[in-house]
Amino acid sequence: MDPFSNAHRPLYEIKANLFKGVAHPVRVRVLEVLSRSPDVSVGDLMTDTGLEASHISQHLSVLRRHHLVVAERRGSQVFYRLAYPQVADLLTVSRVLLMEILETTQQQLESTMNLSDLESPVPAPQLDGARP
Repeated sequence: MDPFSNAHRPLYEIKANLFKGVAHPVRVRVLEVLSRSPDVSVGDLMTDTGLEASHISQHLSVLRRHHLVVAERRGSQVFYRLAYPQVADLLTVSRVLLMEILETTQQQLESTMNLSDLESPVPAPQLDGARP
């Protein structure tokens, strides 16, 4: 399904479909590789991802369908590139956001651990009937 086929759909639905196109680790990896080079052959993408031709082809098809990459045949080889430079920007922003989330989570965990260190231990109950 072409994510842009229905002009009457709300923009948030179209955005959600765009993110579905990126919602797989292999596709993110492919986009990262393409963001560092003007174009990359399918063979090089196979080498980088460790996937067989049929599997990388499926992921590239999803990326094409969501208008994130474009393909160009040169002789017997097919090369891919980002359809828009903003795709690289999206990857950069998502990386920065992820790092911020991880840093905040780490600070929260450290804060929780420090609070538990400050708490005084609760005395164990006396089971033998003796008084402290």
